[in-house]
Amino acid sequence: MTTLTSPASTLVRKPETVLKQVFGYSEFRDGQKTVIEAAINGQDSLVLLPTGGGKSVCYQIPALVLEGVCVVISPLISLMQDQVAQLQALGVKAAYINNSLSREEQQLVYQQLHQGLIKLLYVAPEKVLQHEFIERLGYLKVSLFAIDEAHCVSHWGHDFRPHYFRLQELKHRFAHVPMMALTATADKATRNDIIQQLKLQQPWVHTGSFDRPNIRYTLEEKFKPMAQLMRYLKVQKNQSGIIYCTSRKRVDDIAEKLADAGHNAAAYHAGMSNEQRQFVQTGFARDDIQIVVATVAFGMGINKPNVRFVVHYDIPKSIEAYYQETGRAGRDGLAAEAVMYFDPADIGRVRRFFEDIEDEQRRRVEEQRFNAMANFAEAQTCRRQILLNYFSEYKREQCGNCDICINPPKSFDGTLVAQQALSCVYRAQQRFGIGYIVDVLRGANTSRIRDNNHHTLSTYGIGKEKSNEFWLSILRQLIHQGLLSQDITQGASLRLTEAARAVLKGEYVLKLAEPRLQAKHVGQDRLAQFNYDKKLFARLRALRKELADADDVPPYVVFNDKTLAEMAQLTPTNDSEFLKVSGVGFTKLAKYGGPFLKAIRNYLANS
Repeated sequence: MTTLTSPASTLVRKPETVLKQVFGYSEFRDGQKTVIEAAINGQDSLVLLPTGGGKSVCYQIPALVLEGVCVVISPLISLMQDQVAQLQALGVKAAYINNSLSREEQQLVYQQLHQGLIKLLYVAPEKVLQHEFIERLGYLKVSLFAIDEAHCVSHWGHDFRPHYFRLQELKHRFAHVPMMALTATADKATRNDIIQQLKLQQPWVHTGSFDRPNIRYTLEEKFKPMAQLMRYLKVQKNQSGIIYCTSRKRVDDIAEKLADAGHNAAAYHAGMSNEQRQFVQTGFARDDIQIVVATVAFGMGINKPNVRFVVHYDIPKSIEAYYQETGRAGRDGLAAEAVMYFDPADIGRVRRFFEDIEDEQRRRVEEQRFNAMANFAEAQTCRRQILLNYFSEYKREQCGNCDICINPPKSFDGTLVAQQALSCVYRAQQRFGIGYIVDVLRGANTSRIRDNNHHTLSTYGIGKEKSNEFWLSILRQLIHQGLLSQDITQGASLRLTEAARAVLKGEYVLKLAEPRLQAKHVGQDRLAQFNYDKKLFARLRALRKELADADDVPPYVVFNDKTLAEMAQLTPTNDSEFLKVSGVGFTKLAKYGGPFLKAIRNYLANS
């Protein structure tokens, strides 16, 4: 059998022409052009760009510029379907092959492939490695292999998948076809491992900025997380968002409570049937469901640009996971927020999960990653600086768009309250947890306190003028500063350390952070950069939803919010003006220009 390959096939069109005519953009983003040129010249490449940073264009344009078919290896069916739907809406000949297609449908795709009618083919790593599939590829002119979510190939990555590890076999079989590996989350060890595992030959490495300045990072100390979440959602009324939890039970519980409170919310986790998960994912993509409460099983296939907030109900296990999950907010570049509820006690609970990992080296890696995440949560410095520094992008300046920058921590002389709390722990014989000690300090009238005769303690009610949340924060700080420890073998009971003695004796002034009992969530106009007509925008948004439903696609496949806002700002009334709007190419003009231009002209005539 003759293997047909072409590392630098004949150019069909110039990259700049494709960018404007197909995608509707006038300029490449930083780094895109050099990556595209490397692929066109037959060079392997490793592309590290943040979520929403334009990774897909890096392989989609070479696919349209070169002869042959680009094979895109993607881990999720939903991601393939979404990308193909968007490409087809742009007039691009794209298809996917996976288990969602019948045998007859797959045969039709194969037929189109051999007729040269498909420019981009999306497949799963399991499929592309099948002997029969590789044999088929051998009869095609393959212009490029694009490996999406490439961190899955590395043992050092946070989401290692065994089938990705075998993708190096493609290099052995198709040695002259350039390979492009793409990921949004990879530290130095993972980057080097990707190059080694995929056998990339002298690759062009592009590392874009990991900074997502449109995302506001906010961390709230966890007091009554459900009440905190309800308050937050009032600020985010009618916006799309994702809430991440660590357990399926918690996902179901929160989703039910949100629905009972009138929110358009749904649960998503691996315990649900494929049909249930697909229903939720499709509903979310099409703006029929506003909030998805999910485990980490949800998200890799989400290409939805108008997610305005991501909430972590529990601390993630790594900064890579946190960055990837928060990165699903604000993919359109408009204002978005990432909120995390944090209880320092969660750190010990998460660390115990790693004890079940049998591979010692893997366990050490997981523990090291989580330690970095814990340090991020406990830090009192700019959140964005910590994130960027973790990915070796060092920033001296504070970002001005995180909770630390917007509302800097304030310290106070905490000697007295520390003495009260420590004394209460001591007088309760160091046998009780945080919640019980708070109840004693605040003078709670509970049967448990009376049964223990602790209502007679000198510290009973000594802190009643302070809130429950205040004392929780103080006790957590005393643990963090090493004055108290928690005995996990005795129900997380509090114990005084030797260091507490000096504080109780008043030998030095103890500085504590003023508890931030309620985070400041400042409302943001996500379209503030456009001086647009809000009434016209609302009409165009309604029209977009109508057209999307008719075409059976998500609304953002028609146009994203940013493009609609620019229409509401520029108010184009003819084809040439419509093409000047960012995100409008010739295919979109031909397909949607008529109804949108009519709506704009009617609005202007009646204004």
